[in-house]
Amino acid sequence: QVQLVESGGGLLQAGGSLRLSCAASERTESMYAMAWFRQAPGKEREFVAATSLSGEATTYEASIEGRFTISRHNAENTVYLQMNNLKPEDTAVYYCAAGPLSPWVRHYACWGQGTQVTVGS
Repeated sequence: QVQLVESGGGLLQAGGSLRLSCAASERTESMYAMAWFRQAPGKEREFVAATSLSGEATTYEASIEGRFTISRHNAENTVYLQMNNLKPEDTAVYYCAAGPLSPWVRHYACWGQGTQVTVGS
């Protein structure tokens, strides 16, 4: 099973930008779509964005579309989430996942450990 490690989280003010990275332990482009989810305190884990095997198709949760961009660099076994114009409501632990191209948590079997993003007002 592929291992995933997220990095790039941090503390910043509203309006700022961060780029999250997810490094996979093996090549994923032939097996897995890749996705980002997030979980705020006291809330369920929710879908953020996903990219297809090739990276040509992407899908986003409606509230973040236009601010976040998911991309995958298969030669590096890495998926990125570029987050711009961050808002306090974006504060959460962000998780990388590998599986089918789906917005549903239950469809993903491979997860990273998460990286914290905190946005101050």
